[in-house]
Amino acid sequence: MTTIAECRAALEKLSDNMQHAEGNARTAAALERSVSCHITDLDVTFAGRMTGSRIEVEETLQGPPREKAQIRLAMTGDDLSALVDGELNFAKAWGSGRVKLHASLRDLLVLRKLL
Repeated sequence: MTTIAECRAALEKLSDNMQHAEGNARTAAALERSVSCHITDLDVTFAGRMTGSRIEVEETLQGPPREKAQIRLAMTGDDLSALVDGELNFAKAWGSGRVKLHASLRDLLVLRKLL
């Protein structure tokens, strides 16, 4: 089971990857949106913003997100680590319900370029 510190490190790695994205992925990474990532097995939420092609985590909260972010993710800590490490395919994980992603249709269309 992944720890809170390991989940935060995975989000940092994802943020680093986004900052170095190229082409269409760079356009998607450049979105300016509020974001939350609820780690279901730890019942903790990382909340912050996508800004400057990075994810800036501003708060770590116990339980589900208190406010509705523009981009909301929910998954287990192990799935977060596997996604960031390239061991889990996002589209398959999302399609099977292992990963939940909620965003506007427009944001979903842009975010798919990151995948």
